[in-house]
Amino acid sequence: MTDHPLLRRVLKNTGVLLGGRAVNAVISLGAMAVAARALGVSAVGVLILIHAFALMIGDVVKFNSWQTVLHYGAGPVTRGDRPQLQRVVRFAIFLDVASSLAGVVVAAVAAILFGEALGWPPSDNLQAVAYASVILMLSPAAPLGLLRLFDRFDLITAQIPLNSLVRLVGGGAAVLMGASLSGFLLAWAAGTVVAFVYIVGAAMLELRRRDLLAGWRWTGPLTTDMPGAWRFAWATNLSATLDTAFTNAITLAVGAMVGPAPAALWRIGRQVADALAKPSRLLIPSLYPELARLHVTEGPGAMRRLALQVGLVGGGVGTLCLLVAVFAGGPLLTLVMGQAFAAAAPIMTWQVAAAVIGIWGLPLEPMLVSLGRPGDALKVRIVVSAGLLATLPIAIKTFGLMGAAGALVAAMIALVAGMFIMLRRKAPPQRIVPPEEMACMDPQE
Repeated sequence: MTDHPLLRRVLKNTGVLLGGRAVNAVISLGAMAVAARALGVSAVGVLILIHAFALMIGDVVKFNSWQTVLHYGAGPVTRGDRPQLQRVVRFAIFLDVASSLAGVVVAAVAAILFGEALGWPPSDNLQAVAYASVILMLSPAAPLGLLRLFDRFDLITAQIPLNSLVRLVGGGAAVLMGASLSGFLLAWAAGTVVAFVYIVGAAMLELRRRDLLAGWRWTGPLTTDMPGAWRFAWATNLSATLDTAFTNAITLAVGAMVGPAPAALWRIGRQVADALAKPSRLLIPSLYPELARLHVTEGPGAMRRLALQVGLVGGGVGTLCLLVAVFAGGPLLTLVMGQAFAAAAPIMTWQVAAAVIGIWGLPLEPMLVSLGRPGDALKVRIVVSAGLLATLPIAIKTFGLMGAAGALVAAMIALVAGMFIMLRRKAPPQRIVPPEEMACMDPQE
């Protein structure tokens, strides 16, 4: 399979990202370990809940404008159409800024009105409101889209550990200054700011290097020659919003129903699970640009072949990660976080299993989006997310954290099945491959 140039490029970019993620996983666990050991289970649970709350609001309001950059920017880059690419980028920046400002307002109001219901004491409401300001810098999606479009995954990789490194250093400083919740919130917010400044600066320098800033205008039409741009942006936004049902919404539901300490166990288990599953998930950022280019140059047949190859590679790596979680996850969790967090080990194994199920189907949604059908992916997410959120309170009330884990696994199975059915139901006709092209194809394809 690795004889195919496109798959090689996907794997190469994934390897570049993986290097940064591997470093980040170690640093991030270190930052969490510092917070866990300094604050204790209950206080670190409040820290995690406030952070998850800001992330969830940011995810709900943000537009995945990096997908807009890839979908509408691949053609102009291929043609060398600088004015059109600038219009695409300007539209993406507008989406980022508008959604971030809306997110800060929504988060501030929600923190005051619903903070106690979400699991933290009323005395921490003002800190939650202040922390919500990081939403302004949580989603530099347009710069990320540009760097992916330009195949500059090396620059993205350099940014990945910055956030966690600042959190780790800032957490150490917070310990020296008294190990307060406020100190850790400030350290975590600083990490977001530094990462944002870096990625924006990297994208600007790349645009300048390619002479794509000449004639730049901040004013003008937003979606000229971008048919269906608003519909595409809203569909990818809503799909990302529903994706929070699988991440921060569950953490908040656990905190609201059973308290900060179980929420801390859930979140830390999820962090370790994400770290184990990350090698396979990193195929997705590398896959999107290639699918966007194939959509412009070769069509659905080539896209399907690449997606199948990536799915097999990702699923195989994900399954190995699940075995690691089963046999070594518990001792690793106890070693890093301390004995107080050992109870999260069984939950973590289920969380890894849910992630691996998603990894086996990881090319399905990128295929739908790259084919200009984000609405189909959105329909699946609406149904699955509604089912998850409806059953989650019952599952938690009846079985505790294991109920939440079981609900997550069931939801991931339904999500993968739904994406597959949607893709097959409206699949375009197969492209007939000429004999001379078949002679050049890998027999294992």
